[in-house]
Amino acid sequence: MARAASPDRRRRPSPDTGQNRPVPVHQITDPDDARIADYRALTDVELRTRWEPPHGLFIAEGELVLRRALRAGYPARSYLVDAKRVDQLADLDTGDAPVYAATPDVLERATGFHVHRGVLASFRRKPVPTAAEVLAAARRMVILEDVNNHTNLGAIFRAVAALGVDAVLLSPSCADPLYRRSVRVSMGEVFAVPYARLDPWPDALAQVRAAGFTVLAMTPAPEAVPIQRLTVDQRARTALLLGAEGPGLSRAAMHASDVRVVIPMRRGVDSLNVAAATAVACWELGRDDPW
Repeated sequence: MARAASPDRRRRPSPDTGQNRPVPVHQITDPDDARIADYRALTDVELRTRWEPPHGLFIAEGELVLRRALRAGYPARSYLVDAKRVDQLADLDTGDAPVYAATPDVLERATGFHVHRGVLASFRRKPVPTAAEVLAAARRMVILEDVNNHTNLGAIFRAVAALGVDAVLLSPSCADPLYRRSVRVSMGEVFAVPYARLDPWPDALAQVRAAGFTVLAMTPAPEAVPIQRLTVDQRARTALLLGAEGPGLSRAAMHASDVRVVIPMRRGVDSLNVAAATAVACWELGRDDPW
């Protein structure tokens, strides 16, 4: 274990006073330094899944994403940056969260990948609302079953945020929306969209229907209704239900839905990627919304 170095005090402008104030930057030279344990082996999904939720933390990658996490009210635990990029955080009030700086080589050895954005931050998680709380506040939502691809999950949250959907409900087996890759692909929009776990699955879909939503199951099945042909009543308060890439929705989830809907395909294509399908369907359901 390397000896802890004295903090390097950089002068930064204070966002509150407009004056410069010294903020300590701790230099990290050992990738095994215990102070940066939050950032260990970030590419090991199994390890991170066992580490992050139980410890109430998540990792934000990139300056834009970490700023969105701060604006959304997530408290920072610490920052880890390329030593040459410390000034990118110069306007932030880092509070009690330490700022660690290291060379690109040390960053890569600690995290397991080349941190080409040069900026990472560890944040404390906030309590996740209950499904009942999400249902009470939403008019339109997306429900996901067994979506375990973090890239797809992040892209879905970005589409949901952009296209006016109010919330996301997740089956118990869905991936963690605050996993680093999901957060990065969503460009931090996962912080802007309320989400909750829907359990037990799929029986809890009855709770969605009881709250006044029409559950629309996305499927390429030939008997499905083209989504643009839904009636006014069917479109009034919708819960769009989508399954994982490949297998799609389970029979039980399909049976618990109200209407089976399809995005009509051309040129013999049978379906879209689940994130692309979510975006198309959300746009269609909200196309008449006032801007």
